[in-house]
Amino acid sequence: MKLKILAGLVLLLSTVSAKAIEPFEVKDIRVEGIQRTEAGTVFSYLPVKVGDTLDDEHAAAAIRALFATGFFKDVRLEVRQGVLIVLVNERPSIASVEINGVKDIPKDTLRENLKSLGLADGRIFDKSALDKAEQELKRQYVAKGKYGVLVNTSVTELDRNRVALVFNVTEGETSKIKNINIIGNRAFSEKKLRSLMQLDTPNWISWFTKNDQYSKQKLSADLESIRSFYLDSGYLEFSIDSTQVSITPDKEHIYITVNLTEGPKYSVSEVNVAGPENILSHEEARKLIKIKTGDVFSRKELTDSSKQISDRLGEDGYAFANVNAVPDVNKEKHQVGFTFMVDPGSRAYVRHIDISGNTKTRDEVIRREFRQMEGAWYSTAKIKRSKQKVDRLDFFSEVNVETLPVPGVNDQLDVSMTVKEKSTGNFSIGAGMSSTVGLVFTGSVTQRNLFGTGKNLTAQVNTGKINQIYSLSYTNPYYTDNGVSQGFDIFKRDINATYTALAPYLSSTIGGGMRIGVPISDFEHTHYAISAENTDLTLTELSSSQMKDYVKFYGPSTTNLLASVGWSQDSRDSAIWTTAGMVQRAFVEVALPVADQQFYKLTYQHSWFHPITDNFTFMINGEAGYADGYGGNPVPFFKNFYAGGPGSVRGYKPFALGPRDTANGYNNSLGGTRRLIGNAELLFPMPGMGKDRSVRMSVFVDAGSVWGVAETGLTDNLRYTTGLAVIWVSPMGPLKVSIGMPLNEKPGDRLQAFQFTLGTLF
Repeated sequence: MKLKILAGLVLLLSTVSAKAIEPFEVKDIRVEGIQRTEAGTVFSYLPVKVGDTLDDEHAAAAIRALFATGFFKDVRLEVRQGVLIVLVNERPSIASVEINGVKDIPKDTLRENLKSLGLADGRIFDKSALDKAEQELKRQYVAKGKYGVLVNTSVTELDRNRVALVFNVTEGETSKIKNINIIGNRAFSEKKLRSLMQLDTPNWISWFTKNDQYSKQKLSADLESIRSFYLDSGYLEFSIDSTQVSITPDKEHIYITVNLTEGPKYSVSEVNVAGPENILSHEEARKLIKIKTGDVFSRKELTDSSKQISDRLGEDGYAFANVNAVPDVNKEKHQVGFTFMVDPGSRAYVRHIDISGNTKTRDEVIRREFRQMEGAWYSTAKIKRSKQKVDRLDFFSEVNVETLPVPGVNDQLDVSMTVKEKSTGNFSIGAGMSSTVGLVFTGSVTQRNLFGTGKNLTAQVNTGKINQIYSLSYTNPYYTDNGVSQGFDIFKRDINATYTALAPYLSSTIGGGMRIGVPISDFEHTHYAISAENTDLTLTELSSSQMKDYVKFYGPSTTNLLASVGWSQDSRDSAIWTTAGMVQRAFVEVALPVADQQFYKLTYQHSWFHPITDNFTFMINGEAGYADGYGGNPVPFFKNFYAGGPGSVRGYKPFALGPRDTANGYNNSLGGTRRLIGNAELLFPMPGMGKDRSVRMSVFVDAGSVWGVAETGLTDNLRYTTGLAVIWVSPMGPLKVSIGMPLNEKPGDRLQAFQFTLGTLF
């Protein structure tokens, strides 16, 4: 039989017939030209077997099948005396992939991306994949604002049919936004509109925010922010006509132009409610509607009103309620009326509650905080409360809840809660800076979610020159199924007050106790504790006369049996980023008369958070303390109240406020049996950070006083400070920094302007 050769490319074979051959029976098949590929692999892809009849159609199909594997750059078929010979030319394999000049993107990340495109050691080399990788690398740099990036690739042939790939990258400089121009605005200044945008021209914080680097996604978000602002301000017909983004020839600067049409300002002409009244009356629905006749149109108020009605229906189980505000626009009068069409739908119950994302925390730790039960009627209020309860565990950085309809039915839904774990082990340090003492540190180690059980274990070890503390605390928040908690504390505490603002003394206290917490409601708890402690005192020549009188009365060593009762209420919307709600705590501690001392202490704290806008939150905190002895016994001086420093009056040295021992020219704090603290704080996001919630700032005013010793009154020691504070949830943990300035400083006051606390997560 005459030798017939069939060869060609896949695309050619798919459109052009191979040279005609006479059909013949395949007696045998041989593969030639393979180096790495096994012959069995070729046979597995070859659609021709021994005994088959080979013709033009089957020959073309065989060549296409082998090309489709990607293993070969050339495939030919030859026929000799009934034997089908498959001649292949293998594509080279990749011996190495080298990346040069990359700084902004981790090389490991790039290697993973290249691997997903088929470019990795040992893989078959494909030129199209190399081109695709080059374009993808450029795209990643453009996304980072580096429009001048250059990517050159080289392919070096090696022995044994291998190639070496090299990516040479010249990153270039990041292109900066040179100007943002807004055209068509009349009602609001360009400065006001640009303040709504994340993108900005370079400023003093751009190195951190990167907001001077153009991003298509950021621009889209900024345009939506502007649109929402206009629609919330009455401009019903507002539109963004076009946006232009241009880059200079040197690819260093970007210009953004936004063209918009404001349209007229609309007011609300009327508000009506339509729908059945057997579930929710129209009168009750109107009370939930925020937007009123005569108001300036606001899309936000309209949306919030619809949500209020939906949530109210949801409290009664109507999870699929549909509330639509149908507009009636009068363009001549620039007025718009709304009819809220209320459709309650069917009442629904919860089929399943699914929890995901808790890789460490046990499922039951989350489920026991739920107030919405499976098999019960759906309730938006219980869902919201469940989210708050899980949020306040403080085990998660994110807590999200979704309700999902059950397919095929109209009266069931599933609740899906997704959490994002955060480190609950905490190694915390606190520090203050002054010219007299320098840097003072404290520290502790806490695991608030022991082995994912929700139990709390804290070990504090402090070997500083002021406080030497060794303590161990354990709390089981669900000692019983109904939420009764149990805990114990063991401690040894040595104090050397010589290095503080206090009158100097040394004390060594060892003790321990047990605690029980009983829930009153989801937001209220009572606490009961009993403990015993022994204190040994050592005075110095500089100790105050009050301390010396105490030792004369009680002696240098005393033992106390303490009983305490507490009450707390916490209705904050979030423990992660508080914007609304309040926290109250009341505490009574009594030294029982069976021991050496008889005294009692009363403390109360109330913190209130109120949202002023979406970004600004106002916080007021008040604390009061009162202590006294009974049975003719004085209050031990080391049980006195103190004030000053972080947590009370910032800007003053810790313990520095209150009565002082001024005898013999000393200026040491004595503390007191009365304490009053007040804080007012305006919390807001860090300017330039957009919606990033990792950094929060505040402007504060603190006030505080301690009195009661030597008949010193409240006003004599009352101090006011003001300042600026920053809270940053850093990778190392929460960092709180404050700079405080006194408003009524008096001679002898001990100031400490800069103070901070830092928690390190592990």
